[in-house]
Amino acid sequence: MSDLNDPRVLMAAERTALAWLRTALTLLAFGVAMERFALFLHMLKPDLDPARLRESVWAGALMMALAALTAIGGLLQYRAVLKSLRPAEIPAGYQLRWPQILLVLITLTAAALTVRAVIGI
Repeated sequence: MSDLNDPRVLMAAERTALAWLRTALTLLAFGVAMERFALFLHMLKPDLDPARLRESVWAGALMMALAALTAIGGLLQYRAVLKSLRPAEIPAGYQLRWPQILLVLITLTAAALTVRAVIGI
């Protein structure tokens, strides 16, 4: 539990949560690019072995799954910090749910894109 009674502790926790969010978004974008690279390769060389194309899809799916895990990790860490804060460290009327909502949305998006890549829709 924090003994500072300072709202800057909450702001630091939010910056950390948003850093997790940015990392998850970067991993997600990189994963989508890797997965779509297979389509690009197929357009360049239609006679290319499909097993080689699947490698790119699986690598992209792995990156997207890692993005989901990163967002979950950030969410869990943020919630743990929130539990340790005292009321004096939370400004009156301040909404604590927005970083959590963003992290959940990124988690769901990354999970959905991972499933789509794996089942090949």
